[in-house]
Amino acid sequence: MEARLDFFANPLAAKVLRHINSAGRAVTDSGLPHATQELVKIRASQINGCGFCTDMHTKDAAAAGETAVRLHLVAAWREATVFTEAERAALELTEQGTRIADAAGGVGDEAWAEAAKHYDEDQLAALISLIAVINAYNRINVINRQPAGGYRPGQFG
Repeated sequence: MEARLDFFANPLAAKVLRHINSAGRAVTDSGLPHATQELVKIRASQINGCGFCTDMHTKDAAAAGETAVRLHLVAAWREATVFTEAERAALELTEQGTRIADAAGGVGDEAWAEAAKHYDEDQLAALISLIAVINAYNRINVINRQPAGGYRPGQFG
């Protein structure tokens, strides 16, 4: 599989990516736990079928010390016992926020209330922003058919 466009070499695309990256850095530097951030990025990427982002974020999470068991169970987090209640709330918000077009009511009040029990206002702002940012990256990569498998941890950092 080849990408439709060399998105990383295109000047306009590079400008757009710089802005998205800037938003992503704001979230990375927030008080939202790093492990939660990676789980959110992985789950949204799985839902969206973005192999490039799934590859990147599973490798980055593993390089940061995430366990193989947790990485393997992200797709089945509801049945897994290895995630905290806070992580589970973030994953539920991620799923509902990622599948927003499929849900007549958008993100449900119950999912929001559960997340609000575990995260303060700044962390919730970071969580919402992260869900939006990773969905933007997923869409760029899926539309462009960006191939997966060759990412090296820290490659873009």
